[in-house]
Amino acid sequence: MSSVFESGIRVRGWKGYTALILLWQLTASACFYSVYAVTPFVREEFGVSATLVGVMMTALTLGYTVFLLPIGSFIDEYGEDRALVGGLVGLGLGAVGVTVAPTYLVLLASVFVVGAFYATAMPGTNKAVFNAVPDERLNTSMGIKQVGVTAGSGISSVLVPWFGATRFGWKVAFLLAAGVAAATSIVFWASYDAGGRGSDGGRDGIRARLAEPSYLLLIAAGFALGAGLFTTVGYTILYVDEAVGASVVVAGVTLAAAQVAGSAGRLAFGWLADRLSAPLTVSTLRILCLQAAASVVLFLAVPFAGSALTGLVLFSLLGFFILGFTGVYYSCIGSIVPSEEMGSATAGAQIALNCGALIAPPTFGFLVDVTGYDAGWTMLAAMAFLGFVFLVVLLRRT
Repeated sequence: MSSVFESGIRVRGWKGYTALILLWQLTASACFYSVYAVTPFVREEFGVSATLVGVMMTALTLGYTVFLLPIGSFIDEYGEDRALVGGLVGLGLGAVGVTVAPTYLVLLASVFVVGAFYATAMPGTNKAVFNAVPDERLNTSMGIKQVGVTAGSGISSVLVPWFGATRFGWKVAFLLAAGVAAATSIVFWASYDAGGRGSDGGRDGIRARLAEPSYLLLIAAGFALGAGLFTTVGYTILYVDEAVGASVVVAGVTLAAAQVAGSAGRLAFGWLADRLSAPLTVSTLRILCLQAAASVVLFLAVPFAGSALTGLVLFSLLGFFILGFTGVYYSCIGSIVPSEEMGSATAGAQIALNCGALIAPPTFGFLVDVTGYDAGWTMLAAMAFLGFVFLVVLLRRT
């Protein structure tokens, strides 16, 4: 890390690299999360049930998950810069594919492609942070970088419903995202020069990590919390539209507010982790326990949202905690693995989050179709509580 730091960080400083990585993450997330924001229009245009909406999100997450380990290993061995540039190009192409899908099955294939190229995001950007940022700023930089996820999702949750409600149509929003992805890939290719090279850690790193109880407990917690994160993002618009009774535009604003709150949470908790006197692993685990416990309470409170304003407040609070945990989560991962294995270790951690996302959204949709939304939110509260238990066990071990 030191040689990369000396060769690249003097050119622009850690703030400049953080801003560049943030730009990449924001653009990529806007493409990826546009699929979540388009759910009401997919349901109308293709005539599918809430369960099949969940299947679409599962296809998106499946593409993301299948390619995480190969891409994480590639990044550890060859560097993150080429993977990140190629990822943006592929995301743009996938977004275009969504707009021309003539059937629901072709739509599933297109969103699978979007997910596959988004697999470059977490291994690549996390490795970039660890390569370009000094240790005393890691949590702050990681939190700033993670704001790109919630900000990109927030932008898509406003623009896709807005375009969909106008004469332009939702497909224009996807084409706009594709154009921005192409432009950002050029900027990143021309500007980024802090990438690491030549490590063999990605080949055996994940196998070594899976033999460690601490890593297993942390990714088990990630599985449980990831279920809540992705399902919240995927069903907020539908819930506010169908159960609360607000318009789809107001529902999109509610999701955007949750994402803004999630961005604030990532910044606040990252800043806090850098300033606590405890060791990094302990401080991040304490914060994660707080986030998981608060999420349990808020998931149980969501069914009581009887108005658009109440829903806005509850989802904003929920966003602050359940959408705000990932920056600290990745910092905790980084505190227990060697930096040269950050790509593959992050890939394993992200797979855990994604596995929760593969199972929870269609299960949530099934509960909605059979019983109602109350059962779905209760299921997410139970998952968050399970994550809390794993984190407490790990904290006691630590």
